[in-house]
Amino acid sequence: MNRLKMDIDEFLESGFNLKLHLATYLNLSYEELDVYLQNSLKDLSLLHPGNFKQDEITAFYESKVGTRHLFELANWHLQSSNYIADTLRLQKMFAHGMVLDFGGGIGTHAISAALLPKVEHVFFVDLNPHNREFVQQRVNELGIEESISIHRDLNDLEGVKFNTITCLDVLEHLPDPALQLLDFVKRLSSDSIALMNWYFFKGYNGEYPFHIDDRALVDKFFLTLQTNFIEVFHPLLITARAYKPLK
Repeated sequence: MNRLKMDIDEFLESGFNLKLHLATYLNLSYEELDVYLQNSLKDLSLLHPGNFKQDEITAFYESKVGTRHLFELANWHLQSSNYIADTLRLQKMFAHGMVLDFGGGIGTHAISAALLPKVEHVFFVDLNPHNREFVQQRVNELGIEESISIHRDLNDLEGVKFNTITCLDVLEHLPDPALQLLDFVKRLSSDSIALMNWYFFKGYNGEYPFHIDDRALVDKFFLTLQTNFIEVFHPLLITARAYKPLK
């Protein structure tokens, strides 16, 4: 069995031992963990205050959501494993060199990237301290701690040029996603690729209150995307897209 098949199969079977890692990290039984997972989206949505100022978004994800984001992300990756597996296949197609997993959550894509032969190192970045601590535990458990480094933000990675940026299910949470695109452009090397998706929609019943949908911000995002990146075709029927910078 080749390495790609092996790591995708392992994800589909267990999410890279996700439930075991999460139960251990939070000192929960599997039965207790399942209850938290089933209620994860509702619990995270109820925590959201509704409309808040853009400068409050960072504090919300870093300090207020706590471990609730772990549950919501874990449930999404387990319940939508076929979709997530396709994003891992997309990453396998393009990832190489120095990889940035921006807003990496529970570490699925960072872990998978670290297994790829063309990847030199993975930089996992996430605001939530629980996410960072959990991913560090996972990395240690899997024995790949030399391949992945954990960071709060990009401030301590100044000067690092990335060959690959993975930014999935993140941009819709940012106060100004267009600015993040411009920051990515500065940090991408030549012969680089950015793997991104977004969901600028709060849901038909407001189930995603933590997503931005401000028309002006969304228009600014797409204008910035179209003037700084060109899309690279891939055959997978998923929302994630591949882009190379126009520079």
